This record gives sequence, structure tokens and C-alpha cells, in this order.
Amino acid sequence: MFLALGVCATAIGCAHDTPATPTGLSLSIGNPMNTGSKNAYTLAVIGDTPYGAAKLAQFPSLIALINSDPKVDVVVHLGDIKTGTNSPCTNEYFANVKVLFDAFQDPFVYTPGDNEWTDCHVAGTNNGLYTPTERLQAVRTLFFPVAGQTLGGRKKQVLTQADDPANSAYIENTMWMESQVVFAALNVPGSNNDRAPWGSPLPANAGDFPSQTQEQASRAQATTAWLQEAFATASEHDAAGVVLLLQADMWFAIVPVSGYDALVQQIGNLAAAFGRPVLLLEGDSHAFRVDHPYSASSPLRAMHPSTPVAENVTRLVVEGGLAGRTEYVRLTIDPQGKNTDLFTFERVPLQ
Repeated sequence: MFLALGVCATAIGCAHDTPATPTGLSLSIGNPMNTGSKNAYTLAVIGDTPYGAAKLAQFPSLIALINSDPKVDVVVHLGDIKTGTNSPCTNEYFANVKVLFDAFQDPFVYTPGDNEWTDCHVAGTNNGLYTPTERLQAVRTLFFPVAGQTLGGRKKQVLTQADDPANSAYIENTMWMESQVVFAALNVPGSNNDRAPWGSPLPANAGDFPSQTQEQASRAQATTAWLQEAFATASEHDAAGVVLLLQADMWFAIVPVSGYDALVQQIGNLAAAFGRPVLLLEGDSHAFRVDHPYSASSPLRAMHPSTPVAENVTRLVVEGGLAGRTEYVRLTIDPQGKNTDLFTFERVPLQ
């Protein structure tokens, strides 16, 4: 259903037919796995912003708009905090964005985008000449200062992959459960999942940080493990749904996307086995859309070999970039809704 005044409201997916009986951890203050909650839960979802000087100037107004929304429980940023060109990846810029992020009153969950690390070696586009894995470490240090705790004025406890000895570097991969839904944030950037060559020369200290080959292998292992953990947690607690938060548009038609083949296949297989609503939240391509890339009838399935059929998966890509409308998506999860829709959303523009 589309409403007037440029605000869109629609439903995504269907709730589990019978109420689940959660098991495991009990409700407690700060508990990242709130398995007992059946109340409605609302996210403000943004991404690919602030993008350029004009969007940076507007960003405080967007923060104020979200802060004034009494329905919002948590704010989610899907990565890309700067433009991909003519925007050096400096510590100073990152620190300025961190100050803005700290102005959000609600818990603030962020997953890194390619523009703030994988693309920071591209001297030809005036991003500076950095080692991407050095920039990723800088992002982790600044935006994830406390493992298992979000940013924002009202911080939230979350699970973090930093607690997994095999994948302890991935502090940015987080998870929590609320309103019978498991949420998992994953470091899956654009630029073909960091398959775009870093090029040369790299800084003299590049050898102090993981190479591109090492980075790809390590992150693939961590992503695989975190996805498995998310769906295992959802099954263990009889969750009504799963929400995955990542930066890359894995079906972006105008750029190479082969770097996501294995990930697309894994998500589809896990979602099909889970059998309940799964929502992918993505950014990267800057144009708002909602589709079903795992549907048997979807032409998107041809973009990745051996894509499984999983009719329970919906994808939502947020608006962003230089030309995109400044807005947030108000995403509501209601396991006890009056209809069968588990996820509903509205596009809320900055007037």
C-alpha cells in the first residue's frame, strides 16, 4: 500500500502461524537476547549517508527527525559514511561522523561499508592512499570502542563475534533478539565483497596489516560462522523471523557481484531450512527497493550460480547516496500484529 506525501507503508513477510514459546535466557536489563518479548519493535534504518557536503549538512536534521520519532527503539546504519570518490578516508572525517552518530538518542547499530575501508586505497579517485585493512582497524577502534555495546545515547548490549576465539577480530559482527526476531549485522561490503583489486602502490607499512587475500579468507570464515550462529539461535529460540543487516547490494546489476556467490547460496539454504520470514537489509546501490531475490520466479536468481529457492526471503534496499532522498525507513516488527505481517515499513522523508 502506498500512502500520499511520499511516505510508503507496506508489509513484508508473514509471521509464524502460532505464537512461539521462547526458551533459554530470561528477560533482564541489558540482555541482548530478549527471548521473552512479544511487543512491537521499531527500527529506523539508514545507509549510504552522510554522502558529500550537502548530505553532511543535512545529517543533523535527519538525526533530529529520528530522535523525535517516539516509535523508534533502535537506529541501524548499513554502512558507507562517505562518498566513494573525492573523499579521503581520514581519521578526522571518521571522528566527525562519530560525533554525529553519538547524537542519536536511541541505541545505534552500525556495520561498515566499502567506502570507509575497502576503497580507501584508490588514489586515482582521491580517497587517499591507505591500506584497506588498516582503515578497517581504524573503523573498529573508533566506532566499536566497547565490544558487545552499541553506540547511541541509550546504549544496548548485543552479542559480538569478538567473543569467538576463532573470529575475534570481527567486533563489528553483532547479534541480538527482540520481539521474537533475531537480528544479525555482518561486515559484507560493496566493491564485490572486497574483490576489487587494491592496486599499487600501497603504503610502506602495508605489510603490518592483513593482505587482501588474507582479509578475504578471514572475513569469509567469520561471515559463514556468524550466519550459521544467527539461524541456529533463531531455531533454538523458536524465533518468528530473522533480519540480516549488511552493506552490499548483492544483486547490484551494474557492477560485478561474483564475490557474493557463496554468501547468497548460504543465506538461501539457511533461510529455506528455517522456513519463516527472513529480511535482508542492504544499502550500497542508493535506490530504494523491495524485492524477493530467492523467489522461484525472480530474475535475480540468475545473477548467482546455484541460488536456492527460498520464498520466505524479502530484501529491502535503503535510499542513499548523493542524489537519493534524505529519509529513513521505519521498520516495525510485530509478532502479535492484527494481521499476518511480521515486518511492516514506512519511508519517512526529511521535509
